[in-house]
Amino acid sequence: MLLYNVTTIIEDNSADRWLQWMQEIHIQQVMETGLFVSYKLLKVIDSPNEGVTYCAQYITENMDNYLEYKDKHAPSLQDKVNENFKNQQVSFTSLMEYLA
Repeated sequence: MLLYNVTTIIEDNSADRWLQWMQEIHIQQVMETGLFVSYKLLKVIDSPNEGVTYCAQYITENMDNYLEYKDKHAPSLQDKVNENFKNQQVSFTSLMEYLA
């Protein structure tokens, strides 16, 4: 099992709209790819950054599913993020493997 983490720092004045969009639209679109088995959306409480920091975490069963998502789905979904929140957010990703 792998955890695909997307950390986003969003401007304060866009945070509520971003959160609603994530909960109502974006996460559903990611899950509809069928490549992830579950997700979590978290707010970072002690972020040293300006703005609000969130982490969207998606669980996938194997590397093949992750690579398929990354190659076939991520670019268009990331484009939608940029269309809706251009110059209001910055995101970075990480991929982690469960050990225990």
